[in-house]
Amino acid sequence: MEKTVSFSILFSFFVLGLFAQEKLNNTNDSIVFEKTVHDYGTITQGGDGNCEFKFTNKGKGPLILNNVKTSCGCTVPEWPSAPIPPGKTGIIKVKYDTNRLGAFSKTITVSSNAKNSLVAIIIKGNIITKP
Repeated sequence: MEKTVSFSILFSFFVLGLFAQEKLNNTNDSIVFEKTVHDYGTITQGGDGNCEFKFTNKGKGPLILNNVKTSCGCTVPEWPSAPIPPGKTGIIKVKYDTNRLGAFSKTITVSSNAKNSLVAIIIKGNIITKP
């Protein structure tokens, strides 16, 4: 009898934990990017290192971008701080420091409240010296 009561209590905590976890993970459906890779191609040193990644909120609730992290300090992202309503679009702007010579490939990680909460977008290209 004592084991049954202990098991029932333990099982109740487990089930309540699952429900609590479901509430915490009550996320938006998805964030969908028009493209996840931007190829600058070959550009000259000091050239335009700006690009944009357009995304759409495909969910039923507001989409919130929690953070946008880059793989190095040579890449600077800007993202909307306001929630994106369902069906609407937003833009993440990225600036790469084109004073560095050579081929590059950098990853930007987008964190949101969507089910696909972590999305990697990539910039790449090759920087050559000015003629």
